Amino acid sequence: MSTSTNSFFDRPVAKTIHKKLSEALSPVKLEIQDQSHLHKGHVGAPAHGESHFDVLIVSDIFYQKTKVSRQKLVFKILRVEMENKIHALSLKTLTPKEYEKL
Repeated sequence: MSTSTNSFFDRPVAKTIHKKLSEALSPVKLEIQDQSHLHKGHVGAPAHGESHFDVLIVSDIFYQKTKVSRQKLVFKILRVEMENKIHALSLKTLTPKEYEKL
């Protein structure tokens, strides 16, 4: 699996996202970027960050699933974090074949 993260990876929410998605989806590529610094001072954005994430997941599990089904699956996996810690989550969910075409 290829994993790419920004300098916020040593933070607990990013680690939890990485762990849960890795275990549930066995991705061949997983990129997690904390975009919270772009939302500093906005309503719902905590001062400590780790509230806004951009995630790229490439997994065979997404094969023959619609974009909506894929995203629902990710939201289900991260349900607890979505309720308590994550304010915004931007997802790109692809199969390996779809990723190759980018």
